[in-house]
Amino acid sequence: MVFAPEKSSQTIQKLYPNFKIIVLDDDFNTFEHVSTCLLTYIPGMSEDRAWELTNQVHFEGQSIVWVGPQEQAELYHQQLRRAGLTMAPLEAD
Repeated sequence: MVFAPEKSSQTIQKLYPNFKIIVLDDDFNTFEHVSTCLLTYIPGMSEDRAWELTNQVHFEGQSIVWVGPQEQAELYHQQLRRAGLTMAPLEAD
């Protein structure tokens, strides 16, 4: 009698990576414009958080402004870039 090997009932779930949206400092966007763009295009962004991130962009040269699924990240990244912000390429987290 031949026995088939037991099938494992365990499924290994491979999670999709999150993507980071990084805004870079530049010499032409104002604090007001960067903050307004973050408020406009990043869901759930508060005014205080937008200013905090804007200050980080200015004083540290860049800031991760959002992390999440690739499709949403691509949309927000494109919207911020079209609004004139200087963006780093999307990168997987």
